[in-house]
Amino acid sequence: MGGAENVGVPEDGTARTPERLRRRPSRLLSQLTVRSDRLIGDGLVRVDARKWHYAVLASLEEYGPGSQAELSKRSGIHRSDMVGVLNELAERGLVERVPDPEDRRRNVITLSALGRRRLSLLDEALDGLEGELLAPLSPSERDQLVRLLTRLLDHHTGAS
Repeated sequence: MGGAENVGVPEDGTARTPERLRRRPSRLLSQLTVRSDRLIGDGLVRVDARKWHYAVLASLEEYGPGSQAELSKRSGIHRSDMVGVLNELAERGLVERVPDPEDRRRNVITLSALGRRRLSLLDEALDGLEGELLAPLSPSERDQLVRLLTRLLDHHTGAS
């Protein structure tokens, strides 16, 4: 084997990443996002859940009942996808939908008692998965990472 396909590959066959790429925060964030999404997604599947289930349940727990449109804004789930997520959660008895007394065309979604218990179990599952993701970091480094990522996201989304 010779030529361009061997460039950057040491004798043991493992690929190396050029140092200038390893120093790019945007690339590091992108690479870690791929691995994080896979780890979290696979882990939630093992407990029969999806990340959007968690987002809706957490939103309802923290902010209370809301319309489909409100839940979409709170959770970042596109409005067209929210119907499917709510159907899944309602079928499992995790949320309840009732017509809004102020506008019968709209439903108000609330978290059921079963949904609260499920959210608690999902919190535990995510704690373990995030512990795995952040294993090389100390607790104070994990807190610092969350603060820095939050600051960056707030800056770029206009949140404060």
